[in-house]
Amino acid sequence: MELLRKDPLREFAPQLERTSIQGYLWIVFLLAVIGLGIYAFFSQVFYGHEVTGMRDNVVWGVYIVNFIFFMGISYAGALISGTLHLFKTAWRKPIIRMAEFITIIALLIGPCFILLCIGRLDKLHYLVIFGRIQSPITWDVIAISTDIFGCFIFLYLSVLRDLAKLRDYELLQLPNWRKKLYKLLALGYTGTPEQKQRLNRASDIMAAMVIAIAIIVYSVLAWIFSVTLQPGWHSTIFGPYFVIAAVYSGSAVLILCMWIFRRIYHLEEYITKKHFVAVGVIMLVLAAFFGYFTFSDYLTKWYGSEKNDEMLIQLLFKEFYWPFIISNYIGVLLPLIVVGIAKFRTITNITITAIVVIIALWLNRYIIVVPTLESPYLPIQDSRPEWLNYTATWVEWSLTAAGVAVFALLFTLASKFITIVPVSGLHGEEHNEEAIV
Repeated sequence: MELLRKDPLREFAPQLERTSIQGYLWIVFLLAVIGLGIYAFFSQVFYGHEVTGMRDNVVWGVYIVNFIFFMGISYAGALISGTLHLFKTAWRKPIIRMAEFITIIALLIGPCFILLCIGRLDKLHYLVIFGRIQSPITWDVIAISTDIFGCFIFLYLSVLRDLAKLRDYELLQLPNWRKKLYKLLALGYTGTPEQKQRLNRASDIMAAMVIAIAIIVYSVLAWIFSVTLQPGWHSTIFGPYFVIAAVYSGSAVLILCMWIFRRIYHLEEYITKKHFVAVGVIMLVLAAFFGYFTFSDYLTKWYGSEKNDEMLIQLLFKEFYWPFIISNYIGVLLPLIVVGIAKFRTITNITITAIVVIIALWLNRYIIVVPTLESPYLPIQDSRPEWLNYTATWVEWSLTAAGVAVFALLFTLASKFITIVPVSGLHGEEHNEEAIV
């Protein structure tokens, strides 16, 4: 059956008009987790970083790991949505908005974890006033700010058609303030040939820009590590390595979001096995690239026989053995097996594989950050034995959970404001687009 025979907006109207009891309970749960995070944040502000596991040697911990992870999946969303848009891939239509939401929401959450590492938030404005362009941190601030601005424009252009449809759909039972908001945001778009041409051209330009910005920005983030002389970080391949890892983790997050919204809003007819397999194949290819870069990085460190690198590798195989195995072996091989072998290629198996990949990529960031800081070039004098190794405290885990809860909450609220599946795309209104059969 062709989806064009239906009125998708009427089918998705309940998603926008009302929220079930389970939906309200889900929102309350997320708000409770966020509340715990707020309490942990004020505890950290009041007592200082003493309530965290970070000390003079391990000055970065879970916060930086979360920052790298969220920024990674945001850039992955930009790369995936931008690339699928430019190539006019027909099967992209039901899932491209999820990729766009992943980009913006993760991009808003990621930088917040950097702020949690700062001891004096009251002096945050000094970064702008006295920032030095020679500093990689300043590069990152400029790059992230540019990325947020560009991705917001790209998302807005991609939802403009649907905003106009929601404005004109009389059967939609919504409060007046929401109807007025749709009218305001639609900017008078009526779908004339001239408007379509301009919107298509602007969307193509912004899609190309967000792809380029995502690659540049995440490379800059990688250079913050690689321009140092720290063992484990001083690597010439960290730029492409971080970009591949970002898109890899982002493809897994997209698969998980597809599965969740497919179940919640009963989108089985729109998000089919074909979409899971297609994104799964992307994940498989990225798994192969990620495995190659990981092997290259550790091989050169091991073969070089540099003393500090050898100490770091020994630490990975002792104290970080299981995180190392999960992130660099299971996280690489499982997608190759599940997606690569046809009989294992089911929606459930691909989704479980995506969850494993998400965990593996988070652990990958962890073993990049923490072991290196636990192996400094210069020994720290008069340091307490319990401070030599890093262990995250309840404050850090609470704020981590709060970050995930904010991601889920913003995704939930976004899906209540505009349909999670682009209804305009399903009608084949854009240029060079075909309906899904």
